[in-house]
Amino acid sequence: MPISLVSVIVPVRNGVPHLDVQLRALAAQDYKGAFEVIVSDNGSTDNLRDYLRDLTLDLNVRCVDSSDVRGASHARNVGIDSALGELLVFTDSDDAAHSNWLSALTTAAENFDALGGPIELDSLNTREVASWRRIPQPDQRFETVYLPYAQSCNFALWRRVAETVGYFDESLTMGGEDVDYSWRIQEMGMTLGHAPDAMMSYRLRRTVRASFEQGILYGRAAWPVLIKHRPQGCPSQPALLSVAANLASILYLATARNPLLPKLLRPPSRGRWAHILGMQIGSMQGRLHMVGTSMRRRVLPERPQRPVAD
Repeated sequence: MPISLVSVIVPVRNGVPHLDVQLRALAAQDYKGAFEVIVSDNGSTDNLRDYLRDLTLDLNVRCVDSSDVRGASHARNVGIDSALGELLVFTDSDDAAHSNWLSALTTAAENFDALGGPIELDSLNTREVASWRRIPQPDQRFETVYLPYAQSCNFALWRRVAETVGYFDESLTMGGEDVDYSWRIQEMGMTLGHAPDAMMSYRLRRTVRASFEQGILYGRAAWPVLIKHRPQGCPSQPALLSVAANLASILYLATARNPLLPKLLRPPSRGRWAHILGMQIGSMQGRLHMVGTSMRRRVLPERPQRPVAD
């Protein structure tokens, strides 16, 4: 049965230059059905509303206000509440959909409760920057130590799934909310598929420092998600073993894999090295923070709850 309406939800905060690229890509879709684009404004100060008001693209765009709570998860949740479509599709403002992206997603969605698609790095990044990350082949899903997931920049689900699973977790402010949502879908017995032809061009951070900082965020974001899903069977190493593994990896990266080594030893590129190093440091920071929080809860007595006034 044809889909009556698809809602493409795009969270954005101060992203107008890149958003223009994404909206032009959405306007060039070869999808023959009806779709709307919901731009969820998470507190932009770069004249986003003026830009959208003056937009001349042949595109059904609505802007909704999600500035009351900072974070991409909240922006997506406001988009869900505002969406009119039966299929909800999520992407990011700084990427660019290939022209057959929506067609491929909607075709594959007939067989799954939710699904994701692949990304490519060549279109929006220089050759050097594109070499900083390794990604799965288009026909491969994004795998983890637990269950596969769909990236938030290329993620689709039926409205009935959102009504069952609920919203994106707004407490995951550093990332990992797409992993969490994908896992929750599967833990509830629903299917998470993959559409190899639904390609999204993915924009990377352009500097070594930015790559390092993003790696730290990714590393720190992983632990809350792992701990959250541990009761459902997600594997999680003991704290001391995890920190020891992080320290060993950091030492190895700082010495044997340092990009300052002679090229004969085939060290990684600076940007890739910085990203991986950042992930190890962030992972260690996240684990130590959670250990410290747990210890404080054990040592400090609970404060008595203030009675609710009648």
